Amino acid sequence: MSAQPIPGRVTAAAEGEVVVFMIGMRINKWRAVRHWLPTLSAMPRMLKELARDPDSGLLGYRPLASGFGDRTIVQYWESREKLLAYAADQSKEHRPAWAAFNRRARGSEGSVGIWHETYVVPAGSYESIYVGMPAHGLGAAYGTEPVARRGERAAQRFASA
Repeated sequence: MSAQPIPGRVTAAAEGEVVVFMIGMRINKWRAVRHWLPTLSAMPRMLKELARDPDSGLLGYRPLASGFGDRTIVQYWESREKLLAYAADQSKEHRPAWAAFNRRARGSEGSVGIWHETYVVPAGSYESIYVGMPAHGLGAAYGTEPVARRGERAAQRFASA
């Protein structure tokens, strides 16, 4: 554990709407390495590409341990438009990886599964609190501020947005 906890109670300093993108894969047939290994290795390349481009719109991400053979990454984006622009850009890592996955999926007999969910959360419809934690999740993506700026209770923070 390298990051130091932030003292006190803090909340994410996000303003306006928040875009949360969750993406994952599941290995269904372990012996079908040729089907799931390319899928598993594509995401780190995409994340590195996005991290190198501050204008990409990716604000932060966090891998989650979903279980053996399940991989999930939660991403925070500046806007839905930037997320969709990245997904559609022929010159970026995503489009070739998606095309390759679809080609392999035809003959894979369900060896690997993928999924994603996108949430566009309106201003005032999200809440976060961190106590004794380093910057995490939404707070890592947007920065943090003391809870007192938005109220001491969740109901007050929702009401003030």
